[in-house]
Amino acid sequence: MLVIRNLHTHYALSHIIQGIDLTVAAGEVFGIFGRNGVGKTTLLKTIAGWVKPTEGEITLNSERIDGLNPDRIARRGAGFVPEDRRIFPGLSVEENLTLGYLQVPGRDAAGDRAALAKVYVRFPRLAERRQQHGTTLSGGEQQMLAMARVMIGTPKLLLIDEPSEGLAPMIVADLFAIIKEMKQSGCAILLVEQNVHQALTVCDRFAVIERGQIVLSGRADNAAERDKLLTTIAV
Repeated sequence: MLVIRNLHTHYALSHIIQGIDLTVAAGEVFGIFGRNGVGKTTLLKTIAGWVKPTEGEITLNSERIDGLNPDRIARRGAGFVPEDRRIFPGLSVEENLTLGYLQVPGRDAAGDRAALAKVYVRFPRLAERRQQHGTTLSGGEQQMLAMARVMIGTPKLLLIDEPSEGLAPMIVADLFAIIKEMKQSGCAILLVEQNVHQALTVCDRFAVIERGQIVLSGRADNAAERDKLLTTIAV
C-alpha cells in the first residue's frame, strides 16, 4: 500500500529525513519509534504532503504522491491524524466531522450520511456532543474527533502521530481498539507513538529512527527483535 524509497526532507538547511526506505502493507500496522526530534513527525508530514521531500519517492497504492499538495494526497486515500489534532475552532463536532467528506469527492450524499452515522455508532460521545464546538471537548474527545474525521473518508492509509499523549488510560485503550478495527478492515497504518509497550499490542512491524535514519527494524511478534527495540529505546 505504501512504499517509500530513499526519502530525504529538509527544513531550510536542516537535513531532517536522511534516506528512509520502508513499506507498509494493507492491513498492517507499522510502528515508528525514537526520541523526540529525530524526524518521526516530519516523516508523517512528508507522506501527507504537509512538507515537501527534497529527494526520493513515495508511492501510495502504486501511484506516486511525493510532492503533491495535501488535499490531493488525502483524496488518493491517505488520512493524517496529527499530534495537535487540528480541530477547527468555531465549528461544531459535526461540522468538523463533515470536513472528512472532502477526502471522498466521488461519494454521494447518501454515502456521506452513512459514513457519519457509522462514526456516531463507534463514537457515541461525539454523537452526544455533535452540536458542541469541537475545541471545547476534552483532550480525549478531541483525539476521538480527529480520528473520526479521518475515518469518515475511509482511508487506505492512516498516518497517526502520538495518539496517546496526555490521555487517560481508558481513552488510550479505546483509541488503540479503533486502530485494531481499522487494521482488520484492511487499512495500512503508520503509527508514531512514545508508548512503545502500548503500540506493540497493535504493531506488526516497527522501525527506530535516529537522526533521520532507520537504525533498527523488526517484527513485533519476534521476541528477540522486540527486546532489542526496548533496549534501544531505553538507552
